Amino acid sequence: MNNLAKLLVMALMLSGCATKEYVQEYVQSQLKPVNTRVEALESRANTTDAAIKSGAVGLEATSKRLDDTVSVVKGQGDRLTKNESDIALVSKTAQEALERAAAAGKLAAGKMAFEVVLSEDKVKFDTNKALLSKEAMAALDAFVARVRAENRSVYIEIQGHTDSIGSEAVNLKVGQKRADAVRRYLHVKGGLPLHRLSAISYGETVQVASNMNRDGRAQNRRVVLVVLY
Repeated sequence: MNNLAKLLVMALMLSGCATKEYVQEYVQSQLKPVNTRVEALESRANTTDAAIKSGAVGLEATSKRLDDTVSVVKGQGDRLTKNESDIALVSKTAQEALERAAAAGKLAAGKMAFEVVLSEDKVKFDTNKALLSKEAMAALDAFVARVRAENRSVYIEIQGHTDSIGSEAVNLKVGQKRADAVRRYLHVKGGLPLHRLSAISYGETVQVASNMNRDGRAQNRRVVLVVLY
């Protein structure tokens, strides 16, 4: 091969190498932004996945708090229902007291001023007992002070209530003994006019709690003081 032919062959080979390198460089330059976008998309996908997992955890926690709130609201609703029932019972006896006072001529056109319930935690009446404890006397002293602070002529009905242990007739007598014991104390120790104090027994007929358990029976053993003027 003469020198000219050799030179042509070498030129073609060099030209081919240059073209290949150019193509590779061109392809790399085009792929680079694509790869960058792919990496960015992968990063965002990972971030989104983490956010979804975090949101799922947050949603589960929120759901638990909601369940707890529903439970609390239900408990409060049950207590409110019981309170409304208790208030209805007490209001009924208060209305009856007002009617009795009016019928007896104790009041011209009176109305209820307030009520005080001396329950087991203050009066501590044992089953079939009517003795006043020190706690009961202290509660009655506080009641007298409140009545005197009203500074007006009042009429007080003292209602005795019992649990359902024993016969209905016996409970009616026990309730009367408890009411009489309170009436006597309010007059002798409290100095309240006897003609302004009336004692009545409801026995076991007006319950504010279940008589099927000890706590319920303790709540039913009580004295209610209805103040009218």
